[in-house]
Amino acid sequence: MKLPGCILMILTFAVLAFFFMYIPDIRSLRTAKIKEKNNTAKDLLLCGIITIAYAVTAFLNLGTLSGPESFVSFKVGESVTLKLEKPAEIDRVLMYTGINIGSYRVEFSEDGEKFFTAAELDQDYAGILKWQEPELICAPGTAAKYIRVTALSGSPHLGETAFFNKGERLGLSAAGSAALLCDEQEKVPEDISYLYSSYFDEVYHVRTALEHMEGMKPYEISHPPLGKLLIALGMLVFGRVPFGWRFMGTLFGVMMLPGMYSFIKKIDGGYLVPSCGTVLLASGFMHFTQTRIATIDSYAVFFIILMYLFMYRWICDEKKSDLALSGICFGIGAACKWTCIFAGAGLGFIWLAFRLYKLFFAEGRKDAKLKDFAGNILWCLLFFVMIPGLIYYLSYYPYAIANGLKGPGMYFTGRYAKIVLENQSFMLRYHEGVTASHPYSSRWYQWTLDIRPILYYLKYYSDGRYSSIADFVNPLICWGGLAAMIMLSVIAVIRKEKTAAFIAAAWIAQLLPWVFVKRVVFEYHYFPASVFLVLALAYLFSLIKDRKHGKAVIISFTAVSVVLFLLFYPVISGQPASRVPYSSWVSWLPTWPF
Repeated sequence: MKLPGCILMILTFAVLAFFFMYIPDIRSLRTAKIKEKNNTAKDLLLCGIITIAYAVTAFLNLGTLSGPESFVSFKVGESVTLKLEKPAEIDRVLMYTGINIGSYRVEFSEDGEKFFTAAELDQDYAGILKWQEPELICAPGTAAKYIRVTALSGSPHLGETAFFNKGERLGLSAAGSAALLCDEQEKVPEDISYLYSSYFDEVYHVRTALEHMEGMKPYEISHPPLGKLLIALGMLVFGRVPFGWRFMGTLFGVMMLPGMYSFIKKIDGGYLVPSCGTVLLASGFMHFTQTRIATIDSYAVFFIILMYLFMYRWICDEKKSDLALSGICFGIGAACKWTCIFAGAGLGFIWLAFRLYKLFFAEGRKDAKLKDFAGNILWCLLFFVMIPGLIYYLSYYPYAIANGLKGPGMYFTGRYAKIVLENQSFMLRYHEGVTASHPYSSRWYQWTLDIRPILYYLKYYSDGRYSSIADFVNPLICWGGLAAMIMLSVIAVIRKEKTAAFIAAAWIAQLLPWVFVKRVVFEYHYFPASVFLVLALAYLFSLIKDRKHGKAVIISFTAVSVVLFLLFYPVISGQPASRVPYSSWVSWLPTWPF
């Protein structure tokens, strides 16, 4: 731990201690009235400003809008030949790989007859949709005019090639299919980075999204299909480029902010608390990082926020439409990722607790309450079992298309049902069997304290700068939110306060299953639970806003969260920064890998 980072960490703890001093004694909570107000034009303005400001930040440097989109498919032993405009020494080679795996040999020649091996590239599963730079093994200063690329194994796709001499890209030409390897030279980047290539689990999810678009059998089948279909939607609009495959996840991350504002508005009813709570989410590191990478977590967490929002609205108002919407959001989310099934279990617990309370403690005739209870069970069977099951079942249509099924009638065939059932079995076995070690793996209790972030991307530059994308929770929200969650749990038990109980139960529902999971897990699995830390802090905001200096404390707390977001922005965004002295300011704990 370096001194600047140590000082900042101590200051963060001081801010948290100062904030919690303003929380009223639990015995005085009866005076903490939360008045509900309808949404107004002021709410739309405040929420809109926060959302737009965040959207600009999130979409900035998300990825290139221009990249290779035409590919050559190779068979083993197949070769293509390219020609330089004039003979030149080649000191650098770039190759943009497609979605299939395999290996290549790159050969140079001066006369087009006698070739010698210049480089080899092994394209594995982790190397798809990336600009790669194979190491040259030929003698320095060797001149060439012809370049031959041969597939040595697999059935790889290659999108573009580029050759350089002393930093200058050399002109290329080719005939036939080989022309596709030099037809997008203007898209060759000067620098290889995440802006132009896939990183971390994008190599799985984006690949599968592309396979769904092409009607191919998918490689990544360890999660339900809907999330990958949403990724594909972004590529249909913006192209098969990094911005395209990251767009939808980032959009869903933006849409989480109005969802959070509505949630907190239902809890508090004012303007300050919903605004500051939404800013907390916007300044959350994990929310920012995890929604800018093309994986399926954005969609799952978005629908988790909505399903709990509608469940809370139902508990407050008992409108069946809210309960129905909660169930529908559960179904859509579960078709994106099984994490939402954990969330659904939490919803079931909350629903049962509320219904039992109504049955045994609320006023009214016993027979009428039993009839209402039975009717509510039937309503939930429809909207939490049948409709979600139907959504989940229908989402497998790209698997069916890849297996030759067509038309609406395919949903009623035994073959379609077998495809769905077999995938459920595979997913269960797969997640039980992920036991390989990983340098950034962590356990659930480490997530709650920000002990072991996961590093998605890291690159060092020759000028002393570095670029990283790390995924972890804003420490102010992580540590403060944990303390807030403990306090809400006490409030729920001692004061029987339903909102505190709801938020605590929701957080526990997202975290508790991971206590029993034996597979290798990472801090990003804390994402669904982390959004409820924001709700817990917002709840505490509502308790202190009317106390002396309470509003100033809330605004100051929120401002510190934004300051930390700005400080750590290079760490979570990939923005290059100087290793010295910047890394000393963000290295708070020895286990933080940046």
